[in-house]
Amino acid sequence: MHIGLLVTNTDDSDFAARHPRDAEKFRRMVAGVRPDWQVTAFDLPKGEFLDGLQGFDGLLIGGSPASVLDDLAWVHRLMGVIREAYAMGVPMVGACFGHQAIAQALGGKVGRNPGPFVLGAAETEVVAPAPWMDRQARIRLAAAHGEQVLALPPGAEVIGRSEGCPVAAYRIGKRVFATQYHPEMTPDFVAALVEEFAPHFPPEVGDTARASLPGGIEGPRFAEWIARFFEQAV
Repeated sequence: MHIGLLVTNTDDSDFAARHPRDAEKFRRMVAGVRPDWQVTAFDLPKGEFLDGLQGFDGLLIGGSPASVLDDLAWVHRLMGVIREAYAMGVPMVGACFGHQAIAQALGGKVGRNPGPFVLGAAETEVVAPAPWMDRQARIRLAAAHGEQVLALPPGAEVIGRSEGCPVAAYRIGKRVFATQYHPEMTPDFVAALVEEFAPHFPPEVGDTARASLPGGIEGPRFAEWIARFFEQAV
């Protein structure tokens, strides 16, 4: 399969330069479950966009410190790509910013977290597993978000919820699969991210984040769900 990876991360800090960039993270994630798949990345904030959707079996939209509510040309253009893909029946997966962008583009609502910034690891309770998911009731993934989906777009169904995040994961039939969290992040990267970000927030955010890490994260498990989603969609 050929997946179009829409990279939305705007972080060009020294911290980001010391770690694999998002395109590499997602490529490794996909290769871990489907090593024969092709992943073509487009760095949207740098002006790289698909010429068209033909030739792609699906789109994967990643995370970003940017907001889907930002009045930026690349964000507006992404919203158009999402609507076009949805109208054409191209399956889409969203993670964090991608999760929010798909919801916003298709008629949902995104806004600030009702509680503090979420950092570290978060547990999603699976309330309505999709056919491509396993039947375990919970999954733990990396988290880093100050905004979340507040209202679903028409036709969407909540399939996972977390403490303080009622729309932790949703789907729209067999065409959209999205999570507020980060399946592409490894345990080592999440630990480094916590230490980098925690000083910018109230102490309790860092304390909670550090306390969440020993429980682990299950990115490869979610990656398998992503692969199965694309397979059933096509």
